[in-house]
Amino acid sequence: MTGQKLFRRRGQLLQSLFLWLMFAAVSSFFSCKTSKAPATPPAGFDWQGHRGCRGIMPENTVPAFLKALDYPEVTTLELDLAVSKDHQLIVSHEPWFNPVICRLPGGDSISRRDAEKYLIYQLTAEEIRGFDCGSWGNPRFPEQQKMKTYKPALREVVEAVRARRPDIRWNIEIKSLPEWDGLRHPPVEEFARLVIAELKTLRIEKKAIVQSFDVRALQAMHRQAPDIQLAFLIENVRGFDFNMNKLGFTPAVYSPYYQLVSKKLVRKCRTSGIKLIPWTVNEVSAMRGLIHLGVDGIITDYPNRIGAVGK
Repeated sequence: MTGQKLFRRRGQLLQSLFLWLMFAAVSSFFSCKTSKAPATPPAGFDWQGHRGCRGIMPENTVPAFLKALDYPEVTTLELDLAVSKDHQLIVSHEPWFNPVICRLPGGDSISRRDAEKYLIYQLTAEEIRGFDCGSWGNPRFPEQQKMKTYKPALREVVEAVRARRPDIRWNIEIKSLPEWDGLRHPPVEEFARLVIAELKTLRIEKKAIVQSFDVRALQAMHRQAPDIQLAFLIENVRGFDFNMNKLGFTPAVYSPYYQLVSKKLVRKCRTSGIKLIPWTVNEVSAMRGLIHLGVDGIITDYPNRIGAVGK
């Protein structure tokens, strides 16, 4: 490695370390914003089932979304999108098969080294259905029920849920990165077009919010369908003003990692007319603390814990 490359690499490592330390400090500060006092959410509060209900059912599967409907407080179902080889919108957090929770057709495990050999963008929707993403559970969520299930198409999820709860709302994430364009998903403008077309075909464009960490995806959605509401997902510590300037327009929702929420952020969102809905909040004490701070909704893996918030 040349001296110049070594210097650049050291600079990148120092920058990453600095950002990590900043995040750790901010997380430590805000993690105390919990409460033992019961909390009563205001009218219109938006409880969202994250990936359906990842804490208790296999994530982003039809059974998970249907199970989330068992909890009447849930008003919105949150999910992630990838794109298949035949241009179907597939509900999946990664644009590949996570080897921790998925197995090959036939039951063989997927090594971490080989995980990205099985890209959703290189498989048809029918081929994707052959992978089992539920029988082995998720070690991070020991309460999760194990069952054989698969990554469904968005259309299948919407139709199954609509038969039970036609009033449900949707929070749909475009999972994209610049370096993934054309490799793990279509170019972001095309990805946005596919999402817009499907929301309109399914007649849920007025019941849906499209979210993303990728400002390009949100900007593409804003250009192509300004009537569809958007949510800006945040995991950095650069602050509201920096992130809004980067986005370049006012979204309907600002959605940060929950430990980044503060009274100041609540005030900024209210002043800007933006709803504040943090992710992913799994402890009851944290839910209570955030409600006391004044958030407009909460995204959680455990909709079965919502009932304890007011007790």
